[in-house]
This record gives sequence, structure tokens and C-alpha cells, in this order.
Amino acid sequence: MRCAVVGAGAWGTALAKLLASNGHDVALWAREPDVVAAVNESHENRRFLPGVCLPDNVRATGQMRDALRDAEVIVYAAPSHALRAIAESGAAVVPPASVLVVASKGIERGSLAIMSDVVGEAIAGHPVVALSGPSFASEVATGHPTAVVAASRDAVAAEHVQRVLSSDVFRVYTHDDVVGVELGGALKNVMAVATGIAEGLELGFNSRAALITRGLAEMTRLGVVLGASPATFAGLAGLGDLVLTCTGALSRNRAVGLEIGRGRTLAQATEGKDTVAEGVLNTISARALAEREGVDMPIVLAVHRILFEGQPPRLAISELMTRELRAEQD
Repeated sequence: MRCAVVGAGAWGTALAKLLASNGHDVALWAREPDVVAAVNESHENRRFLPGVCLPDNVRATGQMRDALRDAEVIVYAAPSHALRAIAESGAAVVPPASVLVVASKGIERGSLAIMSDVVGEAIAGHPVVALSGPSFASEVATGHPTAVVAASRDAVAAEHVQRVLSSDVFRVYTHDDVVGVELGGALKNVMAVATGIAEGLELGFNSRAALITRGLAEMTRLGVVLGASPATFAGLAGLGDLVLTCTGALSRNRAVGLEIGRGRTLAQATEGKDTVAEGVLNTISARALAEREGVDMPIVLAVHRILFEGQPPRLAISELMTRELRAEQD
């Protein structure tokens, strides 16, 4: 079938390659003219995914109308802060029967909406499927075995996306807990910044294990208040993605935290990078969402103080360790 991928960062490009390798014709929309030229002329996204050869049936374009024409499945892989504007810019030319797949991970600032709701509001009348799980783009692009989740309130749409994306190296499970799957994908980035900071401070493996485990508790606590199932956070989009992003050397969010833990400022840690560390912006949204819902999220608050309020990282960790003693389970 004909598919479109909107957003030609590393993740969007990896998904375009996956779809093309599965036999689909893929139009890849990119904002950057150099990306369009490189993909079409040399079959490589040199800016965001260098060294990966793209199949001939991936064609890049900078025109949204051209990208979406006749697309049966449209994958949105834009950064979370730009997703609404990008989705709205092409809403009028989305084919009537298209299934929309949201591969962006985050919580929108201001509205505090999850990404599938952002796309659903921007483009009404289409089934929306959220794609999440432990998946570094470069590993997906080079064929490393990967398992993810396609979550939707529309079971038929989720199963359709499952069939379109699945291959012998990319396994897709379906799910109906959209809120849990999306919150897992967004909040794990904040926890990865936290574990990166602890690693930068050379606090050891005990600290990292504690942050991952208590981070999962925070994610689950907020998710349950918002209607998610706690079991979702024990799955691929929760624990799976959390462990990968907090420990993997390819994690941008962990890398930003690592630099801050070593004494660099946020501006210094992110300077000159084409790719977005979603955990930085999502720290603001996660803090606002926790406050709105009255949910205790001490790790999120600590990361916010470090990134945006000038608190020294070592002091923030100390405050986490000296909070009032309590039982582990709520």
C-alpha cells in the first residue's frame, strides 16, 4: 500500500525504511531541503540517520500535499512540541480513509494532551493509533530485533497497523490502553534525564536502579489517576522503554542528563544538536500534569529544579534521599 511518514528525523526515517522494506511505497515528508535532496539523490538521510541506506521505494518531499496523496497509513514522527502545527498544516489533504499512526512521544505543553489526542484534534474523523515501546531508531533501521506496541481505542485500526509494520525483525503488539502507552513513552524520557544526571555525578549502579524503579512508580501513579491500567506500565511501553532509555548509550535524554551531572548547563548540554531530547520539554509538561492531578512525582520535580530552577544536581539528589520515610507501595 501507499504510506506516508511525516517527520524525517532519525525515528521517522527508520520507520520509513521499515515500511519500505515491508513492500510499501513510502513518501517521507521533511522540513529540511537538504534531507529531501539527500534521500532522493543518495538514498540516505545524512543529517539525522547517517550511514543507513534507504530502499528505492522511499521518496522524500517537502510538500505536505505530495506526501499525503493517496496515503492509506500516515505515520506522524515529528517532535512533540511541533506535532500539532505540522498535523494541522496537512489536515485538509489527509485522504478520507487514512489511518493515522502517532510515533511521537510526549505531553503537549499548555494543553497537557497526549500525542494521539493532539493528532486526533488536528485531524478529525480518522482512527488514531499510538506507536510506542523500546526502540532506538538506529537499531530499527539496521534490523535489530525490536518489539513495540500499537495502541488504539479502535481495535481494527490497531490490528491494521500491526500488520503493516510487523516484520521478521519488528514485532508489534496491540493494546487498548492508549493513555498508559503514551504516558509511558513520554515520562520515561524525564526519568532518563534523571538517571543520566546520577551517572554524571558518578553515583553508581545502586542509584540508577533506584531511580528507574521509583521512576516507574511515579509513572504508574500518574497514569492510574488519568485512567490507565497499572499493568500497562509493566509492559513494553512502560518498563521496557524506561529501561532502554535510562541505560542505553544511544539515549539522547540520558546523554543530556549525563552532561548536566558533569557540570554543564542545560544550554551547553543541548547546544548544536539537530536532534531533540524530548525529556527536557516533557519535564515541564509532566510537572504541570502532576500538579493539575495532585499526584506526587518527586523525581520529576527534582529534574525540573535542576533543569529550570538552577538547583545543583547533587543537592537535588540529596533532597530525594532525605524525603519523609514511607512504605514502598502506595
